[in-house]
Amino acid sequence: MKQSQTPLKLSSLCICLFTVLLSSFGMYAQSNKLPNIIYLMTDDQRWDNMGCYGKPEFKTHNIDQLAEEGVIFDNAFYAVSICMPSRVSIMTGRYISSHRVGFAPPNNHTLSKADFTNSYPSKLKEAGYRTGFVGKIGFAVTEDALPPSSPDNYDMQQHYADAFDFFVGDGTHIGGGLKIWPADDAALKNIYHADRPANERTLKTGDAMLRFIDTQPKDQPFCLSVSFLAVKHDRDSDVYPPHLELFKDYKFPVPANWVNGANHKLPKVVKENWRGVPLHLKRSSTPAMYQRLVRRFAAQGYTVDQQVGHLMKKLKETGLLDNTIIIYTSDNGRFQGSQGLFDKALLYEESVKQPLIVFDGRAAASERKRREKALISSVDIAPTILSLAGLEPAPSMQGHDFSGILNKTQALSSWQDAVYMENLFLVSMYQVRNAKNVEALNEKEVAENKSYRCRGVRTDRWKYFVYYEHNPKLEELYDLDTDPNEQHNLAANPEFADVLTGLRARTEAFYLKAIE
Repeated sequence: MKQSQTPLKLSSLCICLFTVLLSSFGMYAQSNKLPNIIYLMTDDQRWDNMGCYGKPEFKTHNIDQLAEEGVIFDNAFYAVSICMPSRVSIMTGRYISSHRVGFAPPNNHTLSKADFTNSYPSKLKEAGYRTGFVGKIGFAVTEDALPPSSPDNYDMQQHYADAFDFFVGDGTHIGGGLKIWPADDAALKNIYHADRPANERTLKTGDAMLRFIDTQPKDQPFCLSVSFLAVKHDRDSDVYPPHLELFKDYKFPVPANWVNGANHKLPKVVKENWRGVPLHLKRSSTPAMYQRLVRRFAAQGYTVDQQVGHLMKKLKETGLLDNTIIIYTSDNGRFQGSQGLFDKALLYEESVKQPLIVFDGRAAASERKRREKALISSVDIAPTILSLAGLEPAPSMQGHDFSGILNKTQALSSWQDAVYMENLFLVSMYQVRNAKNVEALNEKEVAENKSYRCRGVRTDRWKYFVYYEHNPKLEELYDLDTDPNEQHNLAANPEFADVLTGLRARTEAFYLKAIE
C-alpha cells in the first residue's frame, strides 16, 4: 500500500512545482513586457507652480497624486530654456550647441531627418512601439538641417509620418495649422470641430490623448508624447472660463525675488537688450498685474491637471496602468516678475529649473513614492526613455540615462554632480532672421556689446554662468545654499575665487563636449 502511494505523492509534488513554476514564469513574463511610455509636457509652466513642489494653492491635485505615487525630482534643469530648442534637446538628448535648432541666427536651423531618426519617438517606433503625438510639436524636421527654423509651406505629415502612427499636431512656430492622422478618424475630427471654442484648447488635447488610448492595440507597446499649449499665454481664448472662476478671488503669495517696478541690479546688457525687462514692466511689475497673470496661469495649470486625472482613470479602466511609465514636465520655466523679468531663456532658477515627475506602474513601492535630489538635465530624458524601453541610447545622445536613479541601482556618488545650461537666443537677431546679411548683423551685435548669450553650470550648491560674448565677459556666481533667490552675485568676491575658477573651467569643458 505504501509503495503504491509514493509515486502518487511524487506526482502531486511535481504538479504543484510545475504550477508554481508556471505561475512564476507568468509573473516574470508580465514584468518583462515592454512598458508603455507617456510623456506629458506643458508649455512655460514654472517648476514651482504645483502642489507637489510646495504650492498647493495651484490646485494640481492629480499631478500631485502622480508625484505621490512616483519619483519627484527636486534638482532637474533645462539644458536650454526656450521652447523650440528645448523640445529638440528633450527629444534628441542633445544640447543646442550641438543641434543648433532655435529661433535666432546663427542657431536657427531645422532638425535634419537623419538626426530625427535618433530621437526617442523614432527609435521606439523602429523597435516596434506604436507612437503618438498630440499638441504643439514646436520645431521643424527637414531633409537637411538648414535655416530658417520655420520654413515656408511646411507639411508636418510629410516630415513626421515616419515617426508617428497617430498625430494631432499644432503648427505653432512651424506653420501648417492643425494636422491630424489617421485622417479618417471621425472621433478626432469631432474633438477638433470648428465650432468648439478656442478656450477649450487644453480639453481638446486631453480628449485626443484619450482617443489614442482608446485606439491602442492590446498586443503592442506604445509611446505617446503629449505637448499641451497651456500654460503659455493668458488671453481669454487661452483660458477655460469655469477654471478661471476657481481662482478669481484668490491672492497668490508673491515670490521673495519678485520686483515691483524695474530691477536696477540686472547687468546693463540685459536691461538694455533683453525683452524680458520691458515685458515685466508691461505685464508683471505691479501687485495687480502679478495677481492677474498668476491667476490665469493657475487656471490653465488646473485644466491640464484635470486631463492628467482623466488619463489616470482611463489607464486604470483599461488595465494599462501597471505597465505604463508616465513622465510629467514642461519645456521651460518662466520668471513671472521674479528678478524683475518676464519670459524665460536667461539662466536664473525660475527659468532653468524644471519640474520632473516620473511614475512607473511596474516599480515596487520601495523604488518610488519618494523625492530625488540627483541632478538631472533635460538632455537626460531621451536616453532614459530608451533605456526604460530596453534600448540603448543613440550614440548621438549627449545626455545620461537616469533609469538607475529611478530604480535605485545607481549610486548617487557616481552620478553627475553638475549640469550644463545655455541661452543662444537674442531677440534682435530673431527680428532680422530673414535678412540676407544676417552673419554681419550678428557680428555687429556682438561687437557693440549687445549680446546676452550665456552658458553655465549648476551643481547642488552653486550656479555659475557667463555672458561669454560680452567684452569684458560678465560672470555671475551664486551660493544657492545661502542665497536661493540669486540676489548676491559672488563673482567679484575674492573669497570665492577658487569656486569661480573651477566652475569657469567646468563650463568650458561642457561646452567643448557639447560641440564635438
